[in-house]
Amino acid sequence: MKKIFWSVAEMLETIAIAVAAVILVRTFVAQPFLVSGSSMEPTFVNGDYLLVDELTYYLRAPERGEVIVFKYPENPSSYFIKRIIGLPGETINIKSGTVSVIDRGKSVVLREPYIDQPMNAANFEETLGSNQYFVMGDNRNFSFDSRSWGPLPTADIIGVVRLRLWPLQTVKAFGAPSYGTGATSTSSY
Repeated sequence: MKKIFWSVAEMLETIAIAVAAVILVRTFVAQPFLVSGSSMEPTFVNGDYLLVDELTYYLRAPERGEVIVFKYPENPSSYFIKRIIGLPGETINIKSGTVSVIDRGKSVVLREPYIDQPMNAANFEETLGSNQYFVMGDNRNFSFDSRSWGPLPTADIIGVVRLRLWPLQTVKAFGAPSYGTGATSTSSY
C-alpha cells in the first residue's frame, strides 16, 4: 500500500512541476499566436502559427521593424500583430504612400523591402509620446493600425515574433529588418 501511495505522490509531483513549468514559460517567456486576417501579408498570412518572445522586452526596448503582438488599445481582449514603424518621441509622416520618420529635426524615408504593394494613403502625420509606438501592417492598404486608432502604448505590447512554426514548408526565424544607421536629412533607413 505504501508503494502505491509513494508512486501516486511522485506522479502527482511530476505533473505539478510540468504544469508549473508550462505556465511560467507561457506567461513570461514565449507563447503561440495564430495569425487571423491579411493585414501582415506577404510576411504572414492567415493561419500562420507563430512563436512570440515575451522576455526580450523586459531586457530592452522594442526596435523599429520588429513584428510584435499586442493588445488592441481599444479592446484589450483582442490581440493584433503589426510592425513597429515609429519609436517614442518620433514623428511619422506619410505622403503619397511614402513613410518618413522625423527625429530631432531630421527626416528619414523608410526603405521597406517587406512591402508588396504601394500604399494608397492620404497624407498623415503623428507625433509619438515618450511611451508610444507607431505600428502598421505590411499589407498597408488593408491594415487597421496606428493610422486608424493612434499610437500604441508600450504597456500593451506582449512580445516580438521570433518564429513561424506552421505551415511546415514556411518555418522561419524573424528579426528586425536592417534600415541602416544614423538619421540624416538625405539618408534612408
